[in-house]
Formats: sequence, C-alpha cells, structure tokens
Amino acid sequence: MRQPSSAEEPWPVRTVAIKVAQWIERLGAVWVEGQVTQISVRPGARTAFLVLRDPAADMSLSVTCAPELIRQSPVPLTEGSRVVVHGKLSYFTGRGTISLRATEIRPVGVGELLARLERLKALLAAEGLFDERLKRPIPFLPRTVGLITGRASAAEHDVLSVARQRWPAVRFEVRNTAVQGPTAVPQILEALTELDRDPEVDVIVLARGGGSVEDLLAFSDETLCRAIVAATTPIVSAIGHEPDNPLSDYVADLRAATPTDAAKRIVPDATAELAAVADLRERAAAALRGWVQRESRALQQLRSRPVLADPLRALTQRVDEVERLRTAARRAVQHTLSTQTTGVTHLRDKLTAVGPAATLARGYAVVQRVTGPERHVVHAVADAPPGSQLRIRVADGAVSAAALGSQILTPTTKEVPR
Repeated sequence: MRQPSSAEEPWPVRTVAIKVAQWIERLGAVWVEGQVTQISVRPGARTAFLVLRDPAADMSLSVTCAPELIRQSPVPLTEGSRVVVHGKLSYFTGRGTISLRATEIRPVGVGELLARLERLKALLAAEGLFDERLKRPIPFLPRTVGLITGRASAAEHDVLSVARQRWPAVRFEVRNTAVQGPTAVPQILEALTELDRDPEVDVIVLARGGGSVEDLLAFSDETLCRAIVAATTPIVSAIGHEPDNPLSDYVADLRAATPTDAAKRIVPDATAELAAVADLRERAAAALRGWVQRESRALQQLRSRPVLADPLRALTQRVDEVERLRTAARRAVQHTLSTQTTGVTHLRDKLTAVGPAATLARGYAVVQRVTGPERHVVHAVADAPPGSQLRIRVADGAVSAAALGSQILTPTTKEVPR
C-alpha cells in the first residue's frame, strides 16, 4: 500500500489510473437504461460500439458489446431506441476512458413504456401536480407568445399561420428544439427556462405533430413535467393529435388537441372581436337612444302638469285661507287667555277670602303658648293654664301676654270665672 500522496511525494499517473480501475472494478455488473444515440457495427469487427444517453440529462455512456447482440435483437435497434443494458464497467488505463461492456441488451417495448408512464402518471397525480387549482389562466391577448417546437415543422407552421390569421399583430418568440430522441428533453428544458425568464412572454406553447408512443416519449419525461409545473408563465401543451395524451397535457395549464387548436386558444379572432365590438356599440347606442326617449317623454309629461306651468298658483289660492286661519288662531288664543285670566282672578279671590289673613282682618286672633323657643297654638282652655306666656297674633302684628285665669263657656251658661 502506498502512502497518501503529497507535493513532495506525488503519485504517478499509472498509480492513479490503476486505483481508479480498481474502484470501478468493485462496482460489478449493473443494469443501465437509456436511449441509443449512436450505433457502430463494422463488418468483420469483433466489437460493436454504442452510446447511451440519459433522456432527462445531458449525460452519456460508451458501451461495447459483441456485434451478435445487436444483430440478434428481437426488436431492431436504431438511434433513439430505449434499451436496458446489462454489463460491467471497465476503465481503460491507457486512454483514461470508461466504457460499459454489455453482455445483454433488452429493448424496452411499447407495453413496458406505457406501464412506466402509468406509474409515473399515478405518482405525479398523487403529488397534486394535476390539480386544477394549480392551473394559471391564459391571458386574453398576450403581448408575446413563446413557441417551443421542431425546426421547420408542420406544428410550427400551423401555430404561426393560424395565430396570425386570427390576430395579425401577435408576436412570437420561437425556440426550435429536438422534439424526439435523446437530446429532446435537455433542449426543451433549456428553451422553457429561457422563455419563462423573459418578462415579455405571457404564454408558452409546446407544439409537436403526431407520432408513436416512442416519438412522444420526451413530453412524458418526469423532469419536463416538473419544470412545467414550476414555471411562472402559463404553458399550453399541444402535442400530437386528439388521441395522444402525453403527461405534459396533464401538468400544463391548458391542453390543446392539436397545434392548430392551440393557436385558436391563445389569441382571439380579430374578425370575431371586431364584430362583437360593433354589436356591443350598436346595442349601447340603441339603449342610450331608448333612455333619452323615455326621459324626454317623462319631461314632457312633467311640463304639461298645471303645477309646473304656474308654480305660484297653488300658493295664491291659499293666501285667503291662510289669512283666515291666522285670524281664527289669534282669536282663539286671545279667548283662551281671557278665560284663563278670569279664572285665575276668581281663584285668587276665593283663596284670599278663606285665608288666615282675611280672618285676622275681621277681628280674630291666633293665640300661641310660648314654651321656650317653641310655640303651640291654644285650642282649648286647658292648653293655657294660669301663668302661661302667650303670644297673640292679630292682623297687623303680635302681642305678648300672660294667662291670668280661664273661663269655660257653654251654650246654656254664662261666663264663669276660674
């Protein structure tokens, strides 16, 4: 075992290469899935060469195998075929490269692809990526439409021509990418990210014509589906024809049956909109004319009424009545005041006649016995025994006196001094 390398004692290249080969050797045999991007089978050669590419990332791996594995494959292998390869990785120390020596190659059939897509669809649905509440509304009239499609494809022609027929002023930002094969997903992701960052782009359209399940496989890629959900710009999926349903249709904000249908749904029809505006203007004008006519008739009816023809006539007719009512009211008030004054005078005379002051004025007096500070009215002889201090109140004042004696008067006897 060599000691760790250092600046003073570095490892030679051969040591590093051998150690890398040893580590790779420990990995053992593995199963690898990918898309075939290159096949090289030379006549008379003992080794065939392939390149496997990851469908969702810009990564590839060199593969070597016996030519019989390719020739005897139950399904012909072509560039873009999806395969599962079993083999062992080898590191070539002389060139410093890694390759996979394949011992078995299994093409991925349509049935297996569909089963995988169903499992992925169930996974994305369970995560809520198909939820309608996540769908963003498509703007009525986008400033700029981003279009991701194949170069010079029928889908590009359909979208551009139909959209411009409907709304000639529409603007497009077109990004041409591969729409199938191993490079499709990375290129679509790059174009989608670029258009999503553009503030002028209000909606993005993914467009492709029809094809087989393998041809449309890129638009069911999990990485692309998650990128569509994560985008901030509304995205329209217009992949294939009506029966085609890649997973991008479920995660996109709007699913169009065809590229032509997408063009019809992202921009309004100028002719139809102008006709609608003209119809609304006519309806508004008719409604305004009807309102003016109704209000004019109402004003004519109001002007024909007598009260508006001579507004002061009603007041003039009521002048005599108002004056009569004022005189009657004044007379009633004066009568009420006179009656009440007479009544008050009579009550005052009655009160004066029965009051104590009038009684005293007729010669009567009020006798009070003085006991300390208190005074008690004398009602009977017994209330003022001889020697009591008395206070006699008359009409114009009071006299102090003392009780010298008492007499009891009866109706049948004379005064008897006591």
